[in-house]
Amino acid sequence: MERIAFVFPGQGAQYKGMGRDLAQNCKEAAEVFAAADEIAGYKISTLCFEDTDGLLDKTEYAQPALLTTSLAVYEAVKKQGIIPTVVAGLSLGEYTALVAAGALSFREALPLVQVRARLMQEAVPLGKGAMAAVMGLDDEVVKDACRQTGGIVDIANYNAPGQVVISGEKEAVIAAGSILKEAGGRVRMLEVSVPSHSQLMYDAAVELSSYLEQIKWQEPVIEVVSNVNARCNTYDEFADLLVKQLFSPVLWEQSVRYMMNKVEYFIEIGPGSTLTGLIKRIDRNRVLGNIEDVRSLKKIIEKVKP
Repeated sequence: MERIAFVFPGQGAQYKGMGRDLAQNCKEAAEVFAAADEIAGYKISTLCFEDTDGLLDKTEYAQPALLTTSLAVYEAVKKQGIIPTVVAGLSLGEYTALVAAGALSFREALPLVQVRARLMQEAVPLGKGAMAAVMGLDDEVVKDACRQTGGIVDIANYNAPGQVVISGEKEAVIAAGSILKEAGGRVRMLEVSVPSHSQLMYDAAVELSSYLEQIKWQEPVIEVVSNVNARCNTYDEFADLLVKQLFSPVLWEQSVRYMMNKVEYFIEIGPGSTLTGLIKRIDRNRVLGNIEDVRSLKKIIEKVKP
């Protein structure tokens, strides 16, 4: 079998109905949702499958739901004997990657992610922060535009060549966006309630650190690439890296290029295909596809096990 990297999506990939198909057809996936319902204090399974109250777009619900769904998909894939050489996740997805790699348990991770989501949501009053996707410009042009605003705004995600996300104070994000449009870039404001990976998240990160220090971190059985430094790390570094992750840029493109030296192919594990699209912008020949339901699982199995 070729060497494969598993990548796990972050917030924004969630949708109503995610995980339901696999939970109905795979015992291992169903067990993850059952455990989540017990640990979380509410029915995460009902939230993911039905979302009758429209809560999935709220940070405090979206993050635990994504962690649960992606790990349910992972268990279904693992049952098929498809084992990655290395794993990584975008922002929230890094927690999923750490659980998949055995660095911490799901029972530890889910409450931790609930705290992380709550702290992020409470860090900045609604309407005071913003994020925007920027396409078609060099990174240095984007950085310079952010500096010109005089406010708190900077690159939050290095997603792919010519595609970054900026984050910070709403007025500064809008001002930087105007400068970038004049420079010939395409700018799209994102529908988010939290300015992730900006300096506005620093206080939340400090609060999160006390929770991260309580985790009994284990040496991962699969290598995990961090958003913060785009390389693999040892178990004693995880807590510090996840603190920094909240207010530091996500080095996704850099992480993918690092993993390309270790593997031949990538598979996205969890809701949607956002990461699949980003990796294709770097090298489309390296992507096998995404797995989020029975149909996509069978499709990948045919590619991996011809």
